[in-house]
Amino acid sequence: MIPYFNAERFYFPPLETALHEPDGLLVAGGDLSPTRLLQAYQQGIFPWYSEGDPILWWSPYTRAAFWPEQIHTSRSLRKFLRKNLYSYTINYAFSDVIKSCAEVHSAVTGTWITPDMMQAYQALHQQGHAHSIEVWSQGALVGGLYGVLVGQVFCGESMFHRADHASKCALLALKSHFQPHGLQLIDCQVPNPHLMRLGAVVLPRHEYLHALAKYGHKNVSQQALAPQKVQLDT
Repeated sequence: MIPYFNAERFYFPPLETALHEPDGLLVAGGDLSPTRLLQAYQQGIFPWYSEGDPILWWSPYTRAAFWPEQIHTSRSLRKFLRKNLYSYTINYAFSDVIKSCAEVHSAVTGTWITPDMMQAYQALHQQGHAHSIEVWSQGALVGGLYGVLVGQVFCGESMFHRADHASKCALLALKSHFQPHGLQLIDCQVPNPHLMRLGAVVLPRHEYLHALAKYGHKNVSQQALAPQKVQLDT
């Protein structure tokens, strides 16, 4: 039986109690308050559930992540980037990015980005913990991603694209912007073929937690967090 948060349970259970099937399911219930969300990310836990389900909290045994310097840029993508079709920003349109992620994923496979989730991450954004990368084409938002920054670890939540390569460009813009300011690791939560083609690695939970302990208490430069244009390294 998976444990539930209740009036007496205020802390997450030990990660070693997470289920093997489904991989990493740790506990249900609780709330999406900024305090609980930050506590979760600082411990290597994230929420993921569908509309109508209780809040489910996860810490998988295997984790997809990018070491920023190992993000792979294919020959075709490098050729596309030389056309300079897009411009990039950080924290210009957080609400639009999270709504677009919900809309795009809902149209394809359904989405875990419920209205409550959107409200929760917007609250984190307003407190300076959640951040977005935007990709623009002729003034239109065509791609982006958002996530939670824990020290020098960016915990990616979702990305979207409405134009060629726009989500890949968002990832490259994230790297280009944050790496000079101290970024050490990009957490992608669950491995999939798309992430692996871009250079993601699969980390056992203990390796991810080691990186989180090493880098999660060292902040990136504060000047990196203000809304601003991003110059893509090509």
